[in-house]
Amino acid sequence: MTFAQALLYFFREAVQNLLRSWKVSLLAIFTISVSLTLAGLFLLLAGNLRQVIEQWRGESKVVVYLENDASDEDRSRLREQLVAPPWCEAADLVGPEAASQRFREAFPSLGDLLEGWGDQPLPASLEATILWDRVTKNELTGWIDGLRGDPAVSMVDDDRDWLAQLEAAAIVLEALAWALGAILLVTAIFTISSVIRLTAYLYHDEIAVMRMVGATEFFIRGPFYVEGLLQGLTGGAFAAGLLATGHRLAAGPAEDSILASLLLSKFLSPLQLVVLVMLGGLAGLIGAVASLRRESLGRTAEDPEWEEAD
Repeated sequence: MTFAQALLYFFREAVQNLLRSWKVSLLAIFTISVSLTLAGLFLLLAGNLRQVIEQWRGESKVVVYLENDASDEDRSRLREQLVAPPWCEAADLVGPEAASQRFREAFPSLGDLLEGWGDQPLPASLEATILWDRVTKNELTGWIDGLRGDPAVSMVDDDRDWLAQLEAAAIVLEALAWALGAILLVTAIFTISSVIRLTAYLYHDEIAVMRMVGATEFFIRGPFYVEGLLQGLTGGAFAAGLLATGHRLAAGPAEDSILASLLLSKFLSPLQLVVLVMLGGLAGLIGAVASLRRESLGRTAEDPEWEEAD
């Protein structure tokens, strides 16, 4: 028998074993599917959060708020100071009226808060567009510190702090994905190991006959290894399908929420889905190998290796 014929035999026997013991096989597949679905969900959220961070980083600006008594000369001087570095693309002046209008558009329900504060409830500001890929952290920090020391400047708003917090959240989500996935995959491996061990016990007599006629260990154990592999791959495929279905169903309602639409804008890449399914197959194969590593698989008391195998 050639190796290809042996693999075909393993696959056929594995499918028959899965169909005969479909209830316990479904338990193993379900465990793998839940494990990989949860891990994939965290990876999906972390990946979309990183995409949002990069998008916001490119759109973020350094906002220099001016003192109310700042003169036109102060504004011109500060604008020239802002655009002096090569990594500052532009500096746009936002007057008090424009700032109030922006506030009302962004927060319609809070527009009444601007009433009763005089003609200029919000200060004028200069918005600097930064080429973030051309400036180092130390250069930007020194530049901002210099602006804060100017007497015509009341405050400098820098988005780096909250962007760093979002990056930390993305790292935590990725770590949770791998940790939770690892823990649940270990549980799935034990479940598949128990299922394969039970299946091997049910075929104890058939295995004993195969051993008596001279079947090799590879030929006897092969179908069980393929059975574990198929359980894992099926669980991984179900997990990928659940993630894709959930993402598509959530994409519609998410259009009404800006944050949700950003976090659900991008699905896992084909490579990530393949890795997810392959992790399921690997877990199933490990479970099968671990379950049969110390099993006698049909040895009898007359077999001189029986006691050693047990």
